[in-house]
Amino acid sequence: MHSNKLDSPFPANNFQQRVIDEFRANAGIVGGAFQGSPLLLLTTVGARTRRRHTTPLGYVDVDGNRLVVASAGGADRHPAWLHNLRAHPVVTVEVGSDTYPAIASILAGAVQDRLWEEVVRRHPGYGDYQQMTTRVIPLVDLGPLPSRDGLERVQGMGDFLKEVHQWLSAELDVILAQVDTLIATADTKTPVTLPPRTLHAQMRERCVAFCGALERHHTGEDFGAFPMLAETFPALAPTLERLRAEHVVVAEINASISDLLDGYTPGASDPRELRVKLRRLVARLREHFAFEEATLLDALNAVADAPPSSGG
Repeated sequence: MHSNKLDSPFPANNFQQRVIDEFRANAGIVGGAFQGSPLLLLTTVGARTRRRHTTPLGYVDVDGNRLVVASAGGADRHPAWLHNLRAHPVVTVEVGSDTYPAIASILAGAVQDRLWEEVVRRHPGYGDYQQMTTRVIPLVDLGPLPSRDGLERVQGMGDFLKEVHQWLSAELDVILAQVDTLIATADTKTPVTLPPRTLHAQMRERCVAFCGALERHHTGEDFGAFPMLAETFPALAPTLERLRAEHVVVAEINASISDLLDGYTPGASDPRELRVKLRRLVARLREHFAFEEATLLDALNAVADAPPSSGG
C-alpha cells in the first residue's frame, strides 16, 4: 500500500459508506482498489456533535502497536477523526471480524520518530504525503482496552454507570408522566378540584430520590473513578476535564428540577409551562448520559468492577 486514499479530510461520503458496508459484510475483506490492503474501521465520538462516526483507514502493525496515520491525503489540515479522538480518545476498532474498544494515543517524541520511520519504510506513500504539507502528520496508536473475558459474572464500573443512568432516566419518565396526567385531567373551562396535592407529593418524592441519586453518582465519579481513569489512561485527560465541567452543569440542572417542582402550586401554576421546562432539562440530562456512556463506558469496564450492592 503506497497511499491511503480512504484517509480523507472530508466527512464520510457514499464511497466510504460502500467500503464500510463491504468491510462488515465480508469480515474485513474489501475488493477493488483496496484488495489486499490492511484496513480497519475506526469509530470515534464527534468532538462537537457527540455523534458516532465510522471511518475506514489503512493501518500498520509495528512491534505490537496498531498504528493509523492522520495523513488526510497530504492535505494541510488534520482529518476529522483525529479531532474527534483528541477530544474523546476511547474509540471502537474493527479489524477483520473482531471489534474491540481502544484508547487512541497520538504519539510524540522519540517513539513517534522511530515508528514513523518504520511506517514510511513499509509504505513510502505516507512519506510522500508528508512532503505535500507543512504540518507534521500525526501517528496514532490504537491500544486495546483490557478485556473482561472470563469475568462474565463480574459487572464492570461502566455497566454500573449505564444501569444508574437507566434508573435515573426511568425516574425522569415517571415525573414527566405525572405532569402529563395533570394536564390530561385538567378542566380548562370550569373550576374543578383535582387531586393535584397527592400527585404533587408523589412528584416531589420522585424528585428527591432522583436528585439524591444523581448527586451521589456524580460526586462518586469526580472523586473516585475519574482519578483512577486518568492515572491508567493519560489520553483520557481531555474527556475527564470536559465531564468534570459538565457535572457542574448537571448539578445546576439537578437544582433547577427541584426548584421547578417545589415551586409548582396545584391549581395556580401552569402545568403546561412546567412540562415544557422539565422536558428541556430532561433532554439536557439525557444528552449528558449518552455522551458519558459513549466516551467512558468501555474504559470504566476495563479498570474497575462495579461497587458491591448495598442490599437496599
